[in-house]
Amino acid sequence: MSISLFLVTLIVIIALGFDLANGFHDAANSIATVVSTRVLSPVVAVLWAAFFNFIAMLIFTPRVADAVANIVKIGTHDISYVFVILSGLIGAIAWNLITWRLGLPISSSHAIIGGLGGAGMAYAGWEALRWDIVLNTILFIVLSPLMGFVLGSLLMMLFMWISRKLTPLEVQKTFSKGQLISAALYSIGHGANDAQKTMGIILALLIGSGYLESSATLSLSNPQTSWIILSCQLAMALGTALGGWRIVKTMGMKIVKLKPIGGFCAETSGSLTLFLATHFGIPVSTTHTITGSIIGVGAISEHLSQIKWGVAANVIWAWILTIPATALLAAFLFKCFSLI
Repeated sequence: MSISLFLVTLIVIIALGFDLANGFHDAANSIATVVSTRVLSPVVAVLWAAFFNFIAMLIFTPRVADAVANIVKIGTHDISYVFVILSGLIGAIAWNLITWRLGLPISSSHAIIGGLGGAGMAYAGWEALRWDIVLNTILFIVLSPLMGFVLGSLLMMLFMWISRKLTPLEVQKTFSKGQLISAALYSIGHGANDAQKTMGIILALLIGSGYLESSATLSLSNPQTSWIILSCQLAMALGTALGGWRIVKTMGMKIVKLKPIGGFCAETSGSLTLFLATHFGIPVSTTHTITGSIIGVGAISEHLSQIKWGVAANVIWAWILTIPATALLAAFLFKCFSLI
């Protein structure tokens, strides 16, 4: 095995490890509300989410993967580009683990984009980046939680009005069942948008290292790339099945406590936002989306005074720091690798 092939194989394994950690870290996004409303136990909820994470590959085309693959302009047969990917991955994984330990639901999406961007600039300066993709991603740091907030608020008002003549017990039973559907939809959105980011990383790596043609595209019908899709979706689903209770607690219980009707509205608004972004190939944060949705629902159902803004502020600070922190870390790692 040549050094190049060894490195590429190692980085593919690390990328799948990132995907596993992404599922582990972001499991809370799919199941926080369904657990906090006690519709499902944590164990059943993560298995439910993992299944729908996996089947997302059958529903959405890999446009998000194409966007991530092109964040850093690819130089084929360039060993330095291989180290860009490696540095970006290690930086993102390190930030994920730090914030997981602190129980903060940061965006794995923005961690990897920050990591790739920082390593890319250390590799070839500002011109190495596709700034249209980077700026779209940064724009949706603001737009995705805002969309979740607005949709969550509107859905909450709508379903409160629809169910106004039902007894509290009837509302509880109806939306407890509804949450099974909304949690499944959100898990599909999570599996589609987040797993595709790792697919894009592996695709870029294989093109940059010369193992795939520059015209290669991801498809289940293409034996050269179908393994990328299957392995990334499997890693995401497995990570979700091992999901982290620390972040479930922050997302589903510490920000605001929801009833089943609120959980249904939050998951539905979050899934609609993810479906829209995935359709247009925009890598967004499932964390930002569901947090905005939960706060929007809580603002209507529990009033603004019931939202624990201190917890929400800590989450937002983690969001703000993610891209610069991972960019700096990845740039430092790339410079270290360059000295080897």
